[in-house]
Amino acid sequence: MANIVYIGTSLDGYIADKNNDLDWLHDVPNPEGSDFGFAEFMDSIDGLVMGRNTLEIVLGFGVEWPYSKPVFVLSNTLTEVPKGYEDRVFLVKGKLSDIVSELNSKGYNNLYIDGGKTIQSFLAEDLIDEMIITTIPTLLGGGVSLFGELDKPLKFKHVSAERYLDCIVKNRYVRA
Repeated sequence: MANIVYIGTSLDGYIADKNNDLDWLHDVPNPEGSDFGFAEFMDSIDGLVMGRNTLEIVLGFGVEWPYSKPVFVLSNTLTEVPKGYEDRVFLVKGKLSDIVSELNSKGYNNLYIDGGKTIQSFLAEDLIDEMIITTIPTLLGGGVSLFGELDKPLKFKHVSAERYLDCIVKNRYVRA
């Protein structure tokens, strides 16, 4: 069982720019249309956990729903799933460790943890087992930071690095 972060950041550690936009992620030309290993990663997980803000961003992309796995949305304010997503999106709330235990008991053992606040909350509760962080060589100078404050250091071990398009680097870390 693992809770895994898979995310792209700017060179200075931001996951969205000062306007909460993600357009900068597409600034690097990708003539081969590579997904940089995302499909393989998605095959390895059982479900996703994200916050309401991330769900709204994904719905705002204006593309076909990108996930074939169930998406569990952390929200204390949503009372129903957006129309048309009732069989794909499920609302959860409560203590993160209880939510993870409940999902694990239902067979969702490898969880993709996505979204800035959600990732920070999972890290604060020491619930992240692995991080796959793809760095885009862009300095944003501010925006939504991937990491927040922690009560104590969390140690990870670097296990691999892959380079794509001669400029993007995907690093994989596991808990030490």
